[in-house]
Amino acid sequence: MTENKKKYKESLMHITKRDSMVWWKAWLVRAISIVFALIVCAGVVYALTGYNPFKVYAAMFEGTFGTTRKIWNTVQSTAMLLCISLAVTPAFKMRFWNIGAEGQVLMGGLASAACMFYVGDRLPSTLLILIMFAASVIAGLIWAIIPAYFKAKWNTNETLFTLMMNYVATQLVSFTIMVWVPNGSSVMGVINRTSKNGWLPGIFGQKYLLNVIIVAVITVLMYIYLKYSKQGYEISVVGESENTARYIGINVKKVILRTMAISGALCGVAGLLLVAGTDHTITKNTAGGMGFTAIMVSWLAKFNPIVMMLTSFLIVFLQRGSGQIATSLRLNESISDILTGIILFFIIGCEFFVNYKINFRRSHKNN
Repeated sequence: MTENKKKYKESLMHITKRDSMVWWKAWLVRAISIVFALIVCAGVVYALTGYNPFKVYAAMFEGTFGTTRKIWNTVQSTAMLLCISLAVTPAFKMRFWNIGAEGQVLMGGLASAACMFYVGDRLPSTLLILIMFAASVIAGLIWAIIPAYFKAKWNTNETLFTLMMNYVATQLVSFTIMVWVPNGSSVMGVINRTSKNGWLPGIFGQKYLLNVIIVAVITVLMYIYLKYSKQGYEISVVGESENTARYIGINVKKVILRTMAISGALCGVAGLLLVAGTDHTITKNTAGGMGFTAIMVSWLAKFNPIVMMLTSFLIVFLQRGSGQIATSLRLNESISDILTGIILFFIIGCEFFVNYKINFRRSHKNN
């Protein structure tokens, strides 16, 4: 009797998760991905416009570092994006998907603007700024605590809840501006333009330097808080497994509320810095979409506040540089969006190779 021989063919490749990758190798992978992204962008630019790709890249650097003013604007934008990224990081590390940073920043900014509008000419500027700080922190905190309470109490979907809170905050800002500016223009002018009460002071002639210093201090404190404090440890445990956290005696509901309170409070600080230190007014676009961009910054940095400084700068560089391309080379803004998208695609995609390994196998026969 002859035995039938069956052929078993294994897959040519399979994907396995890496235990870890040495930090310098991980950054080498990321650097290589950026190089490949620039090469692809060069090909796309030449194919669509016929421009020398190096001329396009020179325009990107011009838009970011061309003048002293552009440098300070870049530093300011990086600091504000970093501040909001730091705010959402504790919640994300806890696996609480806080998509409501945009609204929390707006509420913090609205609280600051309200203080400037109603009592700006009645109080000394220093006292007014202290009141604005407290009001902004409380406003952002409350806006974050609401979805956190519903999550802790009834396990609601925090993603949808915080997202909807953004739209509520936007409408509140729009309504408030209509009350403050009854002429129907729906545009709030600079608040306290003459007295400048409530404006954060400049340092060494630089009006953004105080913002940068405040964000730098927050960065260091957040790094220490997440890495070395007991509360930071509790956040990590809850993020890994709520059941494990309960088993070792951690009050999960308390951690959720506390962490979101911190997240909302920092968003409130960001709102204060944008209103009192940057724009000196409030609009529904004050946050400028940074609440959503901060999600990518935090994720790319693996929730490491120090690394977030680099990722925040990278995102701002791409945004400002791409805008300069459209202006100086007179190209459609879609070109700058395409280049930004390609670079971000490579940066995000390289994380796959940092976290996973592709193993190739040859097919063989088993008798």
